[in-house]
Amino acid sequence: MDKKILVVDDEKSIADIVKFNLENEGYKVELAYDGEEAMDKVYEVLPDLVILDIMMPKKDGFQVLKEIRREFKIPVLMLTAKEEEVDKVLGLELGADDYITKPFSMRELIARVKANIRRVEFSNGDLSNNDDVLIINDLYIDLNKYEVRKRGQVIDLTLREFELLKFLASNVEQVFTREQLLEEVWGYEYYGDIRTVDVTIRRLREKIEDKDGEYKYIMTKRGVGYYFRRA
Repeated sequence: MDKKILVVDDEKSIADIVKFNLENEGYKVELAYDGEEAMDKVYEVLPDLVILDIMMPKKDGFQVLKEIRREFKIPVLMLTAKEEEVDKVLGLELGADDYITKPFSMRELIARVKANIRRVEFSNGDLSNNDDVLIINDLYIDLNKYEVRKRGQVIDLTLREFELLKFLASNVEQVFTREQLLEEVWGYEYYGDIRTVDVTIRRLREKIEDKDGEYKYIMTKRGVGYYFRRA
């Protein structure tokens, strides 16, 4: 079955070029040119991935991303202006899986699309017959259901957050640099800012750590990177 991609950009020329190139790769592509149309298409098409511009009429990309995340876990790739670093950070904090800066090469965009779709296919397929469960302190990580619980309460993670948690928790006490985490978790040659890792770590900590300010699980090795602490 062909994968469906929703491209949302109010610049029709950009949307058309992206559509043409993605269709050449075998994807089915739907277009939307403003935030309201984007949400209508999400419900109508149920895409496998959304490419989402930030600056749009009616609803901006951040608002659309919030609405998508209320109901769906489909990967969202944000398009950001090259000089707006704050947009990248905010998009990641709101639950974007990835971002790419304008102007971008079509080769890079297609690589990002393929990597994110492969990740979803892997989570829905390769682990379907795997009953692996990680239990660390009061954290329960079900690798089969892609579910995380803390003291019995389900923690809602994006796919990227889960992949990062799974990787760190599967390699307890092993320190990884940001570059290594980008390669292992994001899964492709990364063109962007390694702060993507820091933002995702921060979001993950906010969800799984206690609120007392003391980290129990994800630790920082100063000057090196991050690791998951043994119970």
